[in-house]
Amino acid sequence: MIEVKPYIEHAVLVGLITPNQPEDRTKEYLDELAFLADTHGIVPVKRFTQRLNLPITATYVGEGKLEEIDQYISEHHPIDVVIFDDELSPRQIRNIEKALNHKGQPDVRVIDRTILILEIFLQRAQTSYAKTQVEMAHLQYMLPRLTRMWSHLDRQRGGGGTNRGMGETQIEADKRVIGQRIALLREQLKTIDKQMATQRQHRGKMVRVALVGYTNVGKSTLMNLLSKSDVFAENKLFATLDTTVRKVTIENLPFLLSDTVGFIRKLPHHLVESFKSTLDEVREADLLIHVVDISHPNFEEQYEVVEQTLNDVMTSGRNDDKDKDIPRIVVFNKIDNFTYVPKEEDDLTPIQRENLSLEDLEKTWMARLGEDCIFISARNKQNIDALRALMYDRIKAIHVKRYPYNDFLFQNYEND
Repeated sequence: MIEVKPYIEHAVLVGLITPNQPEDRTKEYLDELAFLADTHGIVPVKRFTQRLNLPITATYVGEGKLEEIDQYISEHHPIDVVIFDDELSPRQIRNIEKALNHKGQPDVRVIDRTILILEIFLQRAQTSYAKTQVEMAHLQYMLPRLTRMWSHLDRQRGGGGTNRGMGETQIEADKRVIGQRIALLREQLKTIDKQMATQRQHRGKMVRVALVGYTNVGKSTLMNLLSKSDVFAENKLFATLDTTVRKVTIENLPFLLSDTVGFIRKLPHHLVESFKSTLDEVREADLLIHVVDISHPNFEEQYEVVEQTLNDVMTSGRNDDKDKDIPRIVVFNKIDNFTYVPKEEDDLTPIQRENLSLEDLEKTWMARLGEDCIFISARNKQNIDALRALMYDRIKAIHVKRYPYNDFLFQNYEND
């Protein structure tokens, strides 16, 4: 029997260099976009950038750059997808497709970072809950973009003196069907959210700890290490979509540990809304473990993205009877891959990671974030005992505050 290999799409990536987004940052964003494409099974083969003050309203990039992309596609088959790093308007998508898809050249898909992330979520959703959340986000995003799907009918007129064209009629019909589907999914999510809320209530008053962080920083690996479970983990973006909750015990102290979906720059707004229940795990946590991939070249920006997202999450939909300022432990992970390069160093030989020990890391600016900051390698199990000890102290303080009569039991246990 002949094995038929699945077709692999090839893509070019497009980004802008602007006054607010310098060249080095654009390069890093396109690196991440390439990682997203690879996660989706698309092979990026070429990158295009252009310096502009603002995106062009009609086509995102200028006419000359669009012609350059078109020329490359015509000379390098097969190119199946053109992926833009920013969200495109329906008008921009329609105009770009018109410029790139012409007679004698195979059609290419034009998508943006948002739809790429949504497609990855559709591909990776496992449970019915995750699938429902992602489908609703996908439909909400596609609803205003339906016009491009029926552009070939735009000006065709129907009979019987009607003023509405066939295209307009089809668009309206599709919008009505999608609107009904979104309404149904929204009701399903409300039901599931109530069930999830009931499940959280049935967990009792156990201390809740949530792992948060940028995508692909090692949260699931750390979850497996702390809970001795087998949560799916791989070197891909958004390996985890469904919230996983495990009961964990450190010494004599039980608590609930949850692994949540990773954050990312420019995370689609519809996706944030759809994953309300996942965010509720963060809102209702008693302690947050913010995991940072210290080996990433721009981990500082990833840290800020997560902190800003967390602040946005905390100020929306939170119970009034709970403190808004949830204590956090910052865990700098992957220290085994960390390379320190001084920013003001003329020496052509950079300081490599083997020259920066755990003791050296603890003297850097990162350690000045406070006592609740620790450096580990989840993969190599380096400094994990120190992390467990820190978590034990913080969780115990929360537990004793909640159950003051247990303080005596803790003291006796520790004195034995």
